[in-house]
Amino acid sequence: MTASTQLRPRRPLDIILVEDDDADAKAVRRALSKARIANPVVRLVDGVEALAYLRGESGTPPPSYILLVDLNMPRMNGLEFLAEMRRDPQLRGAVAFLLTTSGDQTDIAAAYDRNVAGYVLKENAGNDFLNLIATLDHYWRIVELPRIAPPGN
Repeated sequence: MTASTQLRPRRPLDIILVEDDDADAKAVRRALSKARIANPVVRLVDGVEALAYLRGESGTPPPSYILLVDLNMPRMNGLEFLAEMRRDPQLRGAVAFLLTTSGDQTDIAAAYDRNVAGYVLKENAGNDFLNLIATLDHYWRIVELPRIAPPGN
């Protein structure tokens, strides 16, 4: 086996939660805990704060992460955040799931136009949400995700 084909140890993915609502953020953390997912969680309250963080303007973003993004947030909503992220050459490959209360087909289509990995209704909280979190856990253990280059590299 050559060095390039050897399995490399996987660093746990960080979960970047972009969510303005404290109760929803607690519910996500509780679901992660119930599913025994101990990945680090960084919570940011809107798209402006998330972009600054991911670009290294307000902290050092992790090299491997998955985004859980709320749709309705102040300053910059989830769709605006995703559009801006996809325009950024350093961030465009990031894996993002949209979490929302909106079942509007226009919102769903707009999210997938911005290459979300999934659109998840918050009303499916409880057991359905726990199943989602378990699915995410399996997803990031199996799928090879791109390493996001730190800002300036």
